[in-house]
Amino acid sequence: MKLNGHSRLLRIFVGEIDKIHHHPLYEAIVLEARKEGIAGATVLRGIMSYGASSRIHSARLIDISEDLPMVIEIVDTEEKINQFIPKVQALLEQCGRGGLITIEQVNVLFYEPRK
Repeated sequence: MKLNGHSRLLRIFVGEIDKIHHHPLYEAIVLEARKEGIAGATVLRGIMSYGASSRIHSARLIDISEDLPMVIEIVDTEEKINQFIPKVQALLEQCGRGGLITIEQVNVLFYEPRK
């Protein structure tokens, strides 16, 4: 797959404890992206956050949170990202714990598989 120039970055914010069918929601999203042939996905664990509920989630030793923020970043063409968004929304709705989806334009400078 070739990916360069104007592309889209889909960013999905969920909680570490969010599950779908007893599996982490972030994992379900990445596996669905791979199944759909999306160029790439990465999951990042945050150390502190708050969202719509205004509840603080933190990784400090004093108050270890069991629900750290997880950010899934997915990059591909605008067309593929737009086709994938309804699948992400459906997964978030199935989970029932909320989340946030953002999209932005990015300029891919280099994308190539390992040799």
